[in-house]
Amino acid sequence: MQPIIGGIQQVGIGNSDCYKTWDWYRKAFRIDVPIFDEAATAELMLPYTGGEPRSRHAVLAMSMQGGGGIEIWQYTSRTPEPPKTNIQLGDLGIYALKIKSKNVTKTARHLKKENIPSLSDPVLAPDGKQRLILKDLQGNLIEVVEGQDWYVSQAPTTGGVYGTTIGVSDMSRSLAFYKTVLGYDQIIYDETGVFPDYTVMDGKESTFRRCLITHSKPRRGPFSQWIGRSELELVQAMDRQPKQLFKDRMWGDLGFIHLCFDVQGMDAMRTLCEHAGHPFTVDSGNHFDMGEAAGHFSYIEDPDGTLIEFVEAHKIPILKSMNWYLDLKKRDPEKALPKWMLRCLGFGRRKD
Repeated sequence: MQPIIGGIQQVGIGNSDCYKTWDWYRKAFRIDVPIFDEAATAELMLPYTGGEPRSRHAVLAMSMQGGGGIEIWQYTSRTPEPPKTNIQLGDLGIYALKIKSKNVTKTARHLKKENIPSLSDPVLAPDGKQRLILKDLQGNLIEVVEGQDWYVSQAPTTGGVYGTTIGVSDMSRSLAFYKTVLGYDQIIYDETGVFPDYTVMDGKESTFRRCLITHSKPRRGPFSQWIGRSELELVQAMDRQPKQLFKDRMWGDLGFIHLCFDVQGMDAMRTLCEHAGHPFTVDSGNHFDMGEAAGHFSYIEDPDGTLIEFVEAHKIPILKSMNWYLDLKKRDPEKALPKWMLRCLGFGRRKD
């Protein structure tokens, strides 16, 4: 049996002020539908939290337009640490978050109206599509890119997460990993050189090999239509030795801490990862309570140690005011949830 991958559920963002960060992402991109908002102790991430349980506050928020969500994650038992040295393009880990847009130029105008600065005007990437580059409140890099398949087609021009840019040390090895484990089997471009759309990046003077990859098969599962398609951009610095973005720091410190995929069939995913040589490093067991939601989560590392999370959702809140929680264990794991049901989540949108 093969696991069912529903797409990028969320990207974790370690930060120092959970609600201030969420307010910024709501203002910038209207990622405003909370799935959970919970204070708890991270007891199972010991390999990545210095061997000790750590208190934290986390919010998982998504966009009704479609795309993946963001898990805004803040330590409450310690002060989260910034990177030890200046981050450069090609350093190993999640370097940038990709947000999907119907029209990048219109998104640029929206951000300007909201007094959110961009690092440049929209530029063309190697695939000939526009992208806009900016930073969030903590200095994390964001690329607004042209996206596809909108769950709800209405204002604003942006949706949720469309992918990430990930620094790698060996492109061939990383391409094999993301194809075998996560189904990214289609290369949109594979180019080496100095790139004009990277002129605002730190470390831009290096030569890079960059591969934009996607999945040829549509994703399946209960949230697959809402999450939609995704792309990952793998970037390898060809003329310098890259650094680990989280070297001598903990998971949950400042930056993009993990890339999370919605899955059905965690046992099958465990087997697949073991056969690929990337066994689970964290496993919550069959049922983990996340306050208003519940499920089973696990982690693996990509070839360079970047954390990949899998979440098999068991329970989610659809309409909390009516105490309506959906039990996903009673549904066909391959079948997408009906739009009318997920649209009910929009009644809980966080508004100014």
